[in-house]
Amino acid sequence: MASSLEFVQYAADQMGEAGEITYRKMFGEYGIYCDGKIFGVICEDQLFVKITERGRELAPDLGEGSPYHGAKPHFLVEDLEDREKLSRLVRETCSELPMPKPKKKKVKKEAAHGNEADSEKAGL
Repeated sequence: MASSLEFVQYAADQMGEAGEITYRKMFGEYGIYCDGKIFGVICEDQLFVKITERGRELAPDLGEGSPYHGAKPHFLVEDLEDREKLSRLVRETCSELPMPKPKKKKVKKEAAHGNEADSEKAGL
């Protein structure tokens, strides 16, 4: 069962004090970002947050689980009601995560054979 957009929006609203929270559909579920850093995923209407040392210190009782088969373990955050606590977990988790690498610009491939119009423009 895929996650509902309503759940994703609710989760994002609950952690809004952490920074700019955005989400993006990925493989039928959602990646969730804070200030441009991906810190977790929402799968089957459950919030999974990457495990960090600071996260363990803040929430030692959080359970762990894998959001999908083959994924690294994440914290499974089941209580989304405490906005302040959730926002702090997200903020502190993101402070330990690296910034995403800039995307490389795609190089436009030139056609193997130039077309006549291009040759005429070049005065050939």
